[in-house]
Amino acid sequence: MVEAPAAPQLADRLDGRTVSLDDLRRPVENDLRQFQAFFRASMKSDVRLLDLVIRYVLRQKGKQLRPLLVLLSARTCGEVNDSTLRGAALVELLHTATLVHDDVVDEADMRRGVWSINALWKNKVAVLLGDFLLSRGLLLALDAGDYRLLHTVSDAVRRMSEGELLQIEKARRLDIDEETYFRIISDKTASLLSACTTCGAVSVTDDDEVIGTMTRFGEKLGLAFQIRDDLFDFGVDDVGKPLGIDLKEKKMTLPLIHALEHAPASERRGVMRVVRARSKSREDVKAVSAFVERHGGLAYARQRMMHFAEDAASELDRFPRGEARDALVDLVAFTVLRRR
Repeated sequence: MVEAPAAPQLADRLDGRTVSLDDLRRPVENDLRQFQAFFRASMKSDVRLLDLVIRYVLRQKGKQLRPLLVLLSARTCGEVNDSTLRGAALVELLHTATLVHDDVVDEADMRRGVWSINALWKNKVAVLLGDFLLSRGLLLALDAGDYRLLHTVSDAVRRMSEGELLQIEKARRLDIDEETYFRIISDKTASLLSACTTCGAVSVTDDDEVIGTMTRFGEKLGLAFQIRDDLFDFGVDDVGKPLGIDLKEKKMTLPLIHALEHAPASERRGVMRVVRARSKSREDVKAVSAFVERHGGLAYARQRMMHFAEDAASELDRFPRGEARDALVDLVAFTVLRRR
C-alpha cells in the first residue's frame, strides 16, 4: 500500500468548524439509499406481529453511523458492492438486536425519547425480536458465503459480551483501574466500530495490510467515541443520556478513575461512599462531578480522547486523498465534537 501525503491534522479540522451528519453522508449518498432498501428487505417477515414490530423499529432509524462507517471504509479502500451492503446490514442488525436486548435487561421504557420495544410489546417479544435480527444478519452472510464478514462480526459479539460481563463484575467490586477500564471499552464499544471498518475493507479487498489499517482505525475511533460518551455523564446539558447515569449504575469511567487516583485519601473515601450507595440524589451527582473536575478527571479524559482521535486520523494517512477518506477524518472530528 503506497503512503499518501499526510491528511490535515485533526486539530486543523476541529478549528472553528462544525461537522454535520449530512457532510459525512455526502460521499456515499447513493450507497446509503441502496443500503436502506437492502436493510428493509432483509428484515421482512411473514409473521404479522413480527412485521409490525419491525416496521416500528425501522421508523426509529437513528443516525445510522455504523452502516455509514462501513460504506465510507469500503469507498476508502475500493468500490462499494453487494458484499459491502451485506456487511453494513449485518452490523446494523447486530447493533439493533443489542439495543433491544439491552432495554430488556435495563428495564428501560424509553430510548432516545421514544417507547422501547419491551415497553410496547413486553419482554418476550423484545427478546425474540433481538434473536430474529441477529439470525437474519448471520444468514445474510452465510447464504452469500461472506465468511470473513461473519467471522469479523461474530468476534465483535464475543468481545461485546465479555466487556459487558467484566463491567458488571467490576461494578459489584468497584476495584476498576485504568487498564481494566480500557479493556472494557475496547471490548464493549470499540470492537463494534472496528468491525464496521473491517467489514468495509474486507468487502472490497483481500489486502491484509489495508484491512489491518482499517481495523486499527475503527478500534481507535471506538475508544475516542466511548470516552466522549463517558464525559457526557459529568456534563451540564441534556444530551439524550441522563446525567449521572453511569454513576448511578456504579460504572467507573475514566474521569472518575483518574480523579480518585489523584485525590487525597479522605476525599476519596467520601466519594466512594457515594459511588457504593444504592440510591444517589441529584446533589450527590453534582458533588461527584465537582470532585472529578477539581482533581483533573475531565481534563485527563479529554486529553486521552484526543490522543485516540489523532491516532485514528493518522491511520488514514496511508490512503490516497479522496472524499471518502476525508469524510472518515471528519467522522473522527464529529465523534469528539458531538453533543449527544
